[in-house]
Amino acid sequence: MKSKSVFYTTTVLLVSILGIGGCAQNLGGDSYSRDDARAAQTVRMGTIYSLRTVKIEGTKTPIGAGAGAVVGGVGGSAVGGGRGSIVAAVIGAVAGGLIGSATEEGLMRTQGVEITVREDDGSMRAYVQQVQENEVFRTGERVKILTVNGTSRVTH
Repeated sequence: MKSKSVFYTTTVLLVSILGIGGCAQNLGGDSYSRDDARAAQTVRMGTIYSLRTVKIEGTKTPIGAGAGAVVGGVGGSAVGGGRGSIVAAVIGAVAGGLIGSATEEGLMRTQGVEITVREDDGSMRAYVQQVQENEVFRTGERVKILTVNGTSRVTH
């Protein structure tokens, strides 16, 4: 009976870790936070000077590590009995925490683009944003730089 309970608990917690992907923050040029909606934006114009693909690292919250630790602890406690079970639970919790943290970061990692723009005032600035499906930027292309609440995005 104990192994069935451990299986169900572990399954629920693994699904929770995978569900972290639903909390992913969109870092693309077409995404706005609630606070940015209906706020006045500064608009600047410029020309794309260069483009470079980059990786945007994933989130590193306590959720992945915590869920992994619980799964590892529950899984470890099913091993052996008495003191051995306690030691296995502790080792499982530590290992699970590390694995959960790495899993969260890996699931949240995304492909990005660094867009270097020569703005019309002569300044050069680089902007990093998530790559959007069906959105292609080209060197020499005219673009708008929209800034609201300290967040900038490049758009066509």
